[in-house]
Amino acid sequence: MIDLLVVGGGPAGLATAIHAARRGLDVVVAEPRPGPVDKACGEGMMPAAVRALDALDVHVPGHALRGIRYVDAVGDHRAEALFGAGHGLGARRTALHAALAARAAQLGVQVVPHRVRRVSQSDAHVTADGITARYLVAADGLHSPTRRALGLTVRPDTRRHPLRYGLRRHYTVAPWSDLVEVHWSADCEAYVTPLGPRQVGVAVLTSRRLSYDDQLAHFPALLSRLHAADRTPVRGAGPLRQQSRTRVAGRVLFVGDAAGYVDALTGEGITLALTSADALVRCLHEGRPAAYEHAWSRLSRTYRLLTTTLLWARTRPRLAPLITPTAARFPGLFHRAVNLLA
Repeated sequence: MIDLLVVGGGPAGLATAIHAARRGLDVVVAEPRPGPVDKACGEGMMPAAVRALDALDVHVPGHALRGIRYVDAVGDHRAEALFGAGHGLGARRTALHAALAARAAQLGVQVVPHRVRRVSQSDAHVTADGITARYLVAADGLHSPTRRALGLTVRPDTRRHPLRYGLRRHYTVAPWSDLVEVHWSADCEAYVTPLGPRQVGVAVLTSRRLSYDDQLAHFPALLSRLHAADRTPVRGAGPLRQQSRTRVAGRVLFVGDAAGYVDALTGEGITLALTSADALVRCLHEGRPAAYEHAWSRLSRTYRLLTTTLLWARTRPRLAPLITPTAARFPGLFHRAVNLLA
């Protein structure tokens, strides 16, 4: 019997495996897809995520980020907040995955090409399709099959929370800033992340079921910078809001997006995945798995509060147009909010 089976070999799963291996646990990762795995995401990491990667001795190539800039759709209003401690990082999802996978392999973590379909547990162990472990960590993503199979997914209230989706494309163009730009329109946001000397990623978050090009048409100032650049196919993800009844279900624990997700609006997904992976393994190592629920709640509190508040304002027709002008009018408040997340 192994100590830990991690279901899902994305950043959250690999970070959990690395922490476990460093604490002397026998860990196996089940991931059916060959790496590195790409997915639709903003690809910008806050300074806290960079520090978490440094602590794992994981080094990801990318573009250093100094802060966040809010811009309205036509570029008339803008607000900037620089990170107060350290820098963020714009990095391709595939580069992040490859760096984490290399570190896990260096520590002797076994990754098996296996898709887990059935999970059963007793007081002493968990069995997943023939693999038996003392504990199982589900890091199987936004629409976690493990969470769904255990009946832990909370059905969203679409009347209160309209479904939101993410779309991402890369453009071959030199970054015009070392800040992540968030462009706001009445119906969607566009996140511009510098990724390298000749590449930016542009992710659109929206509740409207329109094509990527139709969404980007809401941002004429941004579109003018991108119209002549080579571009990649579009990747999509969603619905983004996913809730779980719990992070600990017996000997099954959840990490990353599988543990529950509010929205990508504040860009905290990778930070929370990395920091909660550390907390989860610490709780297991200390023989206190149930304590992980409180640890996750504490680590995610600021992210959940600020994201929920901003998302509430974003869905109010009278308030949404005021987000960028308000950030510009109260730069100290904007700086504090950004650095609470950073």
